Amino acid sequence: MAEILHFIAKGWRPALEIAILSVGLYYCFNFVRGTRGAPVVYGFIVLMLSLTALSVLLQLEVLSWLLRSFVTFAAVSVLIIFQPELRRILAELGAHPIFATSHEQRENIEVIIQTVERLSEVRIGALLAIEQSISLHEATESGLLVDCEATPEMLETIFFPNNAIHDGGVIIKGDRIMYAACIFPLTRRQDLAASLGTRHRAAIGLTEETDAVVVVVSEETGAISHAYKGQLTRAVTAEQLRAFLTSMLVNPSKPNRLLKMLRASEAAKANLGLVKPGSRI
Repeated sequence: MAEILHFIAKGWRPALEIAILSVGLYYCFNFVRGTRGAPVVYGFIVLMLSLTALSVLLQLEVLSWLLRSFVTFAAVSVLIIFQPELRRILAELGAHPIFATSHEQRENIEVIIQTVERLSEVRIGALLAIEQSISLHEATESGLLVDCEATPEMLETIFFPNNAIHDGGVIIKGDRIMYAACIFPLTRRQDLAASLGTRHRAAIGLTEETDAVVVVVSEETGAISHAYKGQLTRAVTAEQLRAFLTSMLVNPSKPNRLLKMLRASEAAKANLGLVKPGSRI
């Protein structure tokens, strides 16, 4: 027993260091993955590992000395070579919800509410995806990088019918519009109403694969809908949308309870004949 306690006392620090380094490397690769700098990162790592293995196996003293000397300048080299990626990592870290206040999140919600209300009044279709913990990188491959402040005026401009990028969806991260004209994956479900349009099917499809929250404005009716985890709630009011977004972005511990309440509400309406049974998918 004493030996076990002695081992734990001596081994917890190395274990903690390994855990911290593992988490740090994982998040670094996760940030870099899929970017333009990713091939450079992977190529750099492969080159360094190959040269190190070669110098050890063949006992190349000069090469080993050069590699050891290079470690001294590694930090400076990383800052120079990977400057764009490091800037992006720091920017995304600063924009992470952990660092965002409740007030900032509510302001972001109001931007979305104002946008969809205006678009709904004039029946302009819209598809807005709010990125959360799961990256929407695959959806951004087909889109156009915007990276500007999210405002109702900017979002209305993007979705204006005569705009070249009005088709597709917009990806919002924090208070920034990151991408526009994105093609989201369509759901493959066969139990959906035939009247359901492409925007709504894309909203369901994206939320089936990620934890994004998607808001849709119908071009035909101007109705506002929202989707999460493959569940689409149609024809919601601005207040209902505000309550839903607040539960997801400001109070993330309450979304399951809210979804249950929405299901119960829609079921009650269907039983009373106020809505068609398939209006909520």
